[in-house]
Amino acid sequence: MADTTKARIGVTGARELEIDIADAKAVKKAVEAAVKAQDPVVWIEDTRGHSYGIVVDKLAFLQVEGDAARGGIGFGSG
Repeated sequence: MADTTKARIGVTGARELEIDIADAKAVKKAVEAAVKAQDPVVWIEDTRGHSYGIVVDKLAFLQVEGDAARGGIGFGSG
């Protein structure tokens, strides 16, 4: 399975949309370009081939996990 990165996107009027993405840099560039160009919608494709159209005016934030966030699962430090 290819490496994936989670992107969390805050949208006004909703809580969050979390998408598994393959190319974090491409998603960042697409969102930045859409905001700069005042495009009405930015399209993001997840690792399963599903496309999500996000209304640019409704974007609240974009958070992309770094490699450090991929640590183990659990609550202990042990």
